[in-house]
Amino acid sequence: MIPAPIPLPPSTQPGCRLIVGCGYLGSRVAQRWLAEGSSVWAITRKPTRAHELAAAGLQPILADVAGPLPPLPRVDTMFWAVGFDRSAAATHRDIHVTGLQRVLDTLPGSPRIVFSSSTGVWGDTAGESVNEQTPAHPTREAGLTLLEAEQMLFRHRLGPGVALRFAGLYGPDRLPRLEDLRAGVPLAADPDSWLNLIHVDDAADVVVRIAAHPAPQPLYVVSDGMPVQRREWYGHLASLTGCPIPSWDVAAPRTRGADKRVDSTKVWRDLQATPHYPDAFCGLSAILKPRA
Repeated sequence: MIPAPIPLPPSTQPGCRLIVGCGYLGSRVAQRWLAEGSSVWAITRKPTRAHELAAAGLQPILADVAGPLPPLPRVDTMFWAVGFDRSAAATHRDIHVTGLQRVLDTLPGSPRIVFSSSTGVWGDTAGESVNEQTPAHPTREAGLTLLEAEQMLFRHRLGPGVALRFAGLYGPDRLPRLEDLRAGVPLAADPDSWLNLIHVDDAADVVVRIAAHPAPQPLYVVSDGMPVQRREWYGHLASLTGCPIPSWDVAAPRTRGADKRVDSTKVWRDLQATPHYPDAFCGLSAILKPRA
């Protein structure tokens, strides 16, 4: 059950922010907050990454959310965008449930918590449309864990926070399955199933706007609002990159790629905004446009 929102004063500009997981999305959020004049802290478990964050103007905290944490700074906003490292010993639950709770229990004050979740919590809905009111029935470990993390956040003393169920992120240096297309590897999916996407820069803008919103809802679906069939997306991607025409293996086991159409009307309405890249074809063309 989704709790009612707790109105908070809008985030002050500049403010003090903490990002846990300053990677593909988190680093872009950090850049936007730094440009506003905010102080931005970032937790990382890698010393080399801590040096990179410091060089970019952030204040790194060397810590692993899967273990004990040092004292954390008092901040206005905490953005959780931790990716899953398959090479580490920690499980999805160790990170997104136990780790998130450990951070929330350690944070002083009453910051706004923004949690990066996924449309994967719905699993496969046979091409039907889903939105914030659609019951979630995840079937994979990642989706099950993210749904548990959302519910824990809703109940926590710092909750309900804001859970953002992001569609697939794409952008510069991240074009889904491009290497498979180049290698001519058949894609393990139904070519007529639906794909939901959002450009990483639009995703970062949503996070920043949610942090500054006076009374956001506790749950939002975040996509560009224009589902596209996989046949069209990968065909267009192949054409722009000179790859072979995609082939499909509809019988192969699928590790991702459920069939649904996500409805992101609510987030864009509440933020009184529209995505800069209104559909994935527009975004793809901008990324791959020929250079002068």
